[in-house]
Amino acid sequence: MFATRFAPSPTGRLHKGHAFSALTAWRAAQDAGGRFILRIEDIDPTRCRPEFDAAILEDLSWLGLDWEEPVRRQSEHLADYAAVVEALDGRGLLYRCFRTRKEILDAIGDAPHGPADAARPGPHPADEEARLLAEGRPFAWRMSLDRARETLGETAWNALAFREEGRGPNGETGLVQARPETAGDVVLARKDAGTAYHVAVTHDDALQGVTHVVRGEDLFEATHIQVLIQTLMGWPTPVYRHHRLLTGPDGRRFAKRDNSVTLAQLRADGVTPEQLRAELGV
Repeated sequence: MFATRFAPSPTGRLHKGHAFSALTAWRAAQDAGGRFILRIEDIDPTRCRPEFDAAILEDLSWLGLDWEEPVRRQSEHLADYAAVVEALDGRGLLYRCFRTRKEILDAIGDAPHGPADAARPGPHPADEEARLLAEGRPFAWRMSLDRARETLGETAWNALAFREEGRGPNGETGLVQARPETAGDVVLARKDAGTAYHVAVTHDDALQGVTHVVRGEDLFEATHIQVLIQTLMGWPTPVYRHHRLLTGPDGRRFAKRDNSVTLAQLRADGVTPEQLRAELGV
């Protein structure tokens, strides 16, 4: 059965861009006679707040959306994601990286062959890693693309692909070859902050039976590494349907960091759900 989801992070109030994405996914499920899942992606303990979680439910209910219960909150299932990281590490696909974010960014700026090469720092020498561990230095678990490629073999690696029913930022549609190498050796977990987005989202999409991922085109590039994780873990790859990003009068897309007008503000100003949905065209 067709199943899609809306998976916001409770790091602020929802705005028009969120409403457009949620309504687009909900409408797709309605049109297909399928399932609509609401998932709260709250794995970042420093930015996610309970009041924003409650506000998400309030805003989506006001919009007229309904969803399956119970709502899955990722912070309640960290052990599930840790098990994925452990499984990948047990197969030799991960390595500890003690380099700071600044060191990685500096390396990207100096990289002679492009950012992706610099974002593949590789494991530390064994003696250096032992010393850093003994010092208690924080580290991240990174996916080794070289080891992943060796594990899958060239034929399977070159066959990595996903079906795009919408459009990517450069017009990508139809069967798209996945190119995980463009992301570099991505971080899948941190010693001090638990799991990373790519692990949690692919795990939950498989667990919840999501067949179609309907989301903004700003996440199109993330699909490449997510297809790789799905393949390595033996999970199905959903169909992807990336949609355009909603922009304001200034041409900039709506974003929490820019203090975009929230749904709560629109509601307080007397805007009705029907008026907003007509404006958004969903």
